[in-house]
Amino acid sequence: MLLASRPALLRFLLARRVPPEAAEDLLQDLFVKIESQPIGPVAEPRAYLYRMLDNLLLDSRRAAGRRAGREQAWMTAGRGAALDLDDRPSAERQLIDRERLDMVSAALAELPERTLLIFSRFRIDGAPQKEIAAELGISVSAVEKHLQRAYRTLVGVQGRLREDTPPPRRL
Repeated sequence: MLLASRPALLRFLLARRVPPEAAEDLLQDLFVKIESQPIGPVAEPRAYLYRMLDNLLLDSRRAAGRRAGREQAWMTAGRGAALDLDDRPSAERQLIDRERLDMVSAALAELPERTLLIFSRFRIDGAPQKEIAAELGISVSAVEKHLQRAYRTLVGVQGRLREDTPPPRRL
């Protein structure tokens, strides 16, 4: 009966927003529970299976809630103790970030002076392109071309940084 009802029981769990992996685990738990416990005659076997599965789901959600509460209590208790979390990046992260910043700075330093001036006025100072064009006595189109050159340089640096960065490791 259980194997024949498995697809319907799986849909039952998925309809209750149980992730597929957790649904499979709950079905396995149901199978183990049925096989390990002596069960007498059951008038409605299908309803019995649904009730058992629903109870397992409720137990699992309660356990998850208790686990989350314990973790929250542990984190709250740890904040006042010597377990203060340090939000600063590690020395390794700081070194990597410094190297990346140096690469970007070096690439920007290779740009013509006018391009660098236009880029910094636009991106750092927040000056509109029209204003920059009026200050330098050039057209807005020329300002856009200088900005495109700066952006192409940054995109090139970003590509090199991606090549140098290994994929993240999973713990």
